[in-house]
Formats: sequence, structure tokens, C-alpha cells
Amino acid sequence: MTETTSDSVSIESTSPQVFSLIVAAGKGSRFGSDIPKQYTAVHGKTILQQSVAALASSSYIKQLLLVIAKDDDVAKNLDFSLPVTFTYGGAERWQSVQAGVEAVFAAGAKDEDLILIHDAARPCVLAKHIDLVIQAAMQHPYGAILGVPVADTLKKVSVEGDIQATVDRSSLWQAQTPQVFRAAKLRQVLRYVADEGLMITDEASAFEAMGHSIKIVPGNNQNLKLTYAEDLTLIESILSSR
Repeated sequence: MTETTSDSVSIESTSPQVFSLIVAAGKGSRFGSDIPKQYTAVHGKTILQQSVAALASSSYIKQLLLVIAKDDDVAKNLDFSLPVTFTYGGAERWQSVQAGVEAVFAAGAKDEDLILIHDAARPCVLAKHIDLVIQAAMQHPYGAILGVPVADTLKKVSVEGDIQATVDRSSLWQAQTPQVFRAAKLRQVLRYVADEGLMITDEASAFEAMGHSIKIVPGNNQNLKLTYAEDLTLIESILSSR
């Protein structure tokens, strides 16, 4: 794929191979549990197993790389809906993703291929939305992510807890996963994050930091991420309805 900083860069391959990875190296401190939140049980399986099963529902995804913590003694003893390989993550999310990206290249990924990244604790994504974000990334020079428009009124608040302003939400979206990117470009922006010492909360942020535009694809509000304990009831309900 031709190197350029322009979003008008030509796309040499519209049918790239899709490499998928799930980042499962975090501890989920906000969840307030003694175990990492991805190992919480829902309907007889862990959240991680449910998230893998969600990805397996897409015909584009045939195998998966799991990025886990070095001291994780749970993941390798679980059964999954896809063939799974493992690599070890770092202290920050972007370091875990970077480790996964390098493992994907070691497995034979080419520059123009796609790398799909999904949260370990996001088990309710639908196959149709996985397919749509992959298809959008196939037609984009950098990649695409799932998201939903912000629906609630947003307030800017001081450190003392006082409302300072109401934020215009008309152009605001909430980012979700999967996020799908051109392999070489993802590798490049993660190296930029490392070199500049940036703090990012998702991979699209790394592209933004380098001035690259990423496509957003409408998903739905059921694609919840297990963050707080109260999220678990909603996730259980969504999975039960399917």
C-alpha cells in the first residue's frame, strides 16, 4: 500500500485478509471484582467466551488472537468458539494492542490486510454490525469503527462538581468496538503513540493524533461494554433475548 498522509490514498486491495484480536489483558478495576471482569460468568460462560462467540458469528472471522496478561492462568483453560492463539500484553491498552499487532505480522499479515480489535468485555455486538464495520474498512485507506450518536444531554462540570456548560452533542458519537484498521497504518500509529508518549483510550485516537480520518459506522446501544457492576444485568438480559 502506498505510503502517504492524505486520506485520498488509493486502496490497492479491496479484499484483504482480516486478522482479529481481542485485548484481554486488563484488570477492570472500575468493575469492583476480585477477578478480571472478562472472566465474570454469564449464562454458563465467561464474558470473554461470549465476546469471542460474538465475533465467531461473522463469516469474515475464522480465527482469533487473544492478548492476555502474563500472569493470566484462566484464558488458556477455556473453550472458545474460534481457533485461538495467545500473546502477552502490556501495562497500557495500546501496549497490548501493539503486542497483538506485532504477533499478527509475525503470523503473516501484509500491509494492506485488516486488523480487527474488539474489547474482551463487549459480548453483545451483532454479526451484522461486525460485517458492516469490516466492509467499511475494506473501502477506506485507514479503517473504520463502530459507534452510536450520543443521546443524553452532556454537561461540562468543574472539579468542584458545578455545571459550567451544556455541551453541543449534535456531532458527538460514542466509540465502540470492533475497530478495524489497515495493518501497516495501525502499526505506524501505535509506534507514534509510543514515541510521543501519548495516552489514548482507543485505537482510533492514535490515528486522530496523526491527522488521519477514520470512518464511523452506526452500531446500536446494545453493544455494551461491561464496565460497572450494574452493566452486568443489562448484558445478561440482552444475551438472554437472543
